[in-house]
Amino acid sequence: MANFDAIVLGTGGVGSAAMYQLALRGASVVGLDRFSAGHNRGSSHGLTRVIRMAYFEHPDYVPLLRRTYELWEDLEQRSGQKLYHETGLLEIGPADGAVVPGVLQCAAEHNLPVESLSAREVNSHFPALFCPDSMIGVLERRAGYLPVEQCIVQHIREAKQLGAEHRTGVTVNSWRSEGDAVVVETDQGTFQAGSLIVTAGAWSADLLAGLGVSLRVLRKPLYWYATDDERYEAEHGCPAFLYETPEGIFYGFPKLDPLGVKVGEHTGGALVDDPLLIRRQSDPAEEQRTRQFLGQYLPGVSDRVTDCTICMYTMTPDEHFIVDRHPDCEQVVFAAGLSGHGFKFAPVLGEALADLALNGQSSLPIGFLGCGRFVV
Repeated sequence: MANFDAIVLGTGGVGSAAMYQLALRGASVVGLDRFSAGHNRGSSHGLTRVIRMAYFEHPDYVPLLRRTYELWEDLEQRSGQKLYHETGLLEIGPADGAVVPGVLQCAAEHNLPVESLSAREVNSHFPALFCPDSMIGVLERRAGYLPVEQCIVQHIREAKQLGAEHRTGVTVNSWRSEGDAVVVETDQGTFQAGSLIVTAGAWSADLLAGLGVSLRVLRKPLYWYATDDERYEAEHGCPAFLYETPEGIFYGFPKLDPLGVKVGEHTGGALVDDPLLIRRQSDPAEEQRTRQFLGQYLPGVSDRVTDCTICMYTMTPDEHFIVDRHPDCEQVVFAAGLSGHGFKFAPVLGEALADLALNGQSSLPIGFLGCGRFVV
């Protein structure tokens, strides 16, 4: 039986960061994953993820975002790799919607610099991104994107350099507490540790079944569309973008490579029964929704798909994360239900989980993310 200070189940965005944070503190840690680092079978792949500070979902995320920006910079300096790319983020929607008012409220509460733009100003300054008269925009310049697979690989690489072990091709069958330890049974043997961190993404519902919290998994296609219009290139000033439209919330990235412009729908999504059996092919109805969005709001992008990948959102009932200690086993801590907006927080969630696993508490403001909010 292999013995460690901590075991991490699932080494995607948050799990890889937790491995690194544990190893940075001198803990003996092993990360277990069914797939290789930076794989495309879960929730953290597809080349890019947005990072932003003025958070329309809830202002309480901002202190965590301030820390996560610092930690991404720390990882850049340690690894020598550029990870944070500042393109800015333009968010467009109705003045009485959820997105633009949420951004403005958050910015006011935390004194964050954002710029309000009329439809005319959006169309003048960003002609590649059409804003109808029924909508307005808000520009956050200190925002951009993270290269998702590269971030995961760097966290794991740094963790391994600090002594962590990373074992892939491992299927976890179960875990249990035994006295002061946690025992994990896998198809590659038994592992034991003083603490267990569960960061299993779409597989969290099975590993955390005792919580009694509903975690729904949604299928999310991401598309790349061809364009020769240089206005969509990041180097020509095109920002990342997010639209709140009557049909749903859509987001995307400027042209960063020959694949073109990447677009996805944040809303909607088909339920997934088994993450291992998710359909990986593009669905014509889903693609049509994205094409309609392009036709209305991105006039210089063609409807020719150059690539498509499928990821998953693991949703909580209120669409906010759960970061906490397991109520029935104090040696187990977890982050689950990131609900499609969690990757940017990976370093700070990894730090919080390492705090909980090694110290029993964290000074980071994660109380609003506790699982107790779902207990009636």
